[in-house]
Amino acid sequence: MQEGRGRRKYDRQFKEEAVKLVTEGGRQVTEVARSLGIHENLLHTWKRKYKEDPGGSFPGKGHLKPKDEELRKLQKENANLKEDREILKKALAIFSKHPK
Repeated sequence: MQEGRGRRKYDRQFKEEAVKLVTEGGRQVTEVARSLGIHENLLHTWKRKYKEDPGGSFPGKGHLKPKDEELRKLQKENANLKEDREILKKALAIFSKHPK
């Protein structure tokens, strides 16, 4: 039985440096990919993602892009506010039934 190598993982810095070799260094994708030992399609993908969002293109495993992080934060805050509103509605109903 032969075991596969599995997927290699590259950190954000490696990806950015690889892309910069192409975009700022003026080197060809094929040349950079070969020298780094990666497939040129992978480098093209990294280049496209970097071009779309230079600051948040490679967030890493378990991390969100800044705009996605903000969305998650707002969704959580919204859920908390809805829960608070429901509690206040129930309290209002209870106190309005039993005036002092």
